[in-house]
Amino acid sequence: MTEATQRTSDSGVSIWLDDLSRTRIESGNLQELIADKNVVGVTTNPSIFQKALSQVGPYDAQLKELGKVDVETAIRELTTTDVRNATDIFREIAEKTDFVDGRVSIEVDPRLAHETEATEKQAVELWEKVNRPNAMIKIPATLEGLPAITATLAKGISVNVTLIFSLERYEQVIDAFIEGIAQADANGHDLKHIGSVASFFVSRVDTAVDKQLEEIGTDEAKALEGKAAIANARIAYELFEKKFAEDPRWAALEAKGAKKQRPLWASTGTKNPAYSDCVYVDELVAPFVVNTMPEKTLNALADHGNGAPTIKGTYEESHAIMNKLADLGIDFKAVTDKLEADGVAAFIKSWDSVLADVQAGIDRVNG
Repeated sequence: MTEATQRTSDSGVSIWLDDLSRTRIESGNLQELIADKNVVGVTTNPSIFQKALSQVGPYDAQLKELGKVDVETAIRELTTTDVRNATDIFREIAEKTDFVDGRVSIEVDPRLAHETEATEKQAVELWEKVNRPNAMIKIPATLEGLPAITATLAKGISVNVTLIFSLERYEQVIDAFIEGIAQADANGHDLKHIGSVASFFVSRVDTAVDKQLEEIGTDEAKALEGKAAIANARIAYELFEKKFAEDPRWAALEAKGAKKQRPLWASTGTKNPAYSDCVYVDELVAPFVVNTMPEKTLNALADHGNGAPTIKGTYEESHAIMNKLADLGIDFKAVTDKLEADGVAAFIKSWDSVLADVQAGIDRVNG
């Protein structure tokens, strides 16, 4: 283990890798990251699978075995096989942590982001297809996704809620989670191993806000560049602490073995080269959080990260930053609404590429 990744883990952060491919699994690289860099989970998304499935070679044997199936079936088989194999690699960690970690996430089709019933149906299908207790099904935190999150949890299925940008939506996600766990309890499910994380996106917030600050151009605006994303995430952690401490429903569910939905920091790769390449890890260290990071960010953390706690004691400062942004005319709700819409659109675009790449693979191996 590297000193920095161990410090980060010791401070309460679960390090997850935001990437998965068959090559990574079969080469032993995933096991190496577990052994050497404190990786205890994996997240995937349509863009990650687009990158993996566009490679010629690693998936050809399974495509040949599948034969001339339709492309949707092929994608389902390829992606769930990778996730199933990864969950098996993480099974020991899952059992050692009572299924808090050792989780591998797979996302519902992004084209269903605004369809509640279809999202719920596919969440169940993916859960049953992967058929591993340490899997997680990713559901976007759109308004239509919220009831699907509740319904999926109510069936005893673990959920990773993705594409959260605003505090308002995050609070709705926590409420959807608690209601889902309450329904799971009413439905007779064992609450102990139902896991959930709320994926709160970070770096994309700075990209959007910094652009507006540059346009404003004043010294006051320039002084706020690179601060919005971290302040927003730190206030989200404050909300996490408050909601789970004060909601009376949660105390009763926790007494029955339910585990809190942890905040997960996503989009933690640094986009602006002027900022530290592990800033969205080092500035968001606190107990009971997950940070999922691309390998480049993981390597930066391992090489020169800090890993000391950095959230507690920052709430007043974080609120002040958000107030200053508002005073400058930054409409933060408009920013986060656009980021959510853009995030869904980007995943749909990646999924369209997956469809094309896998169809080309089917055609290639079947000659």
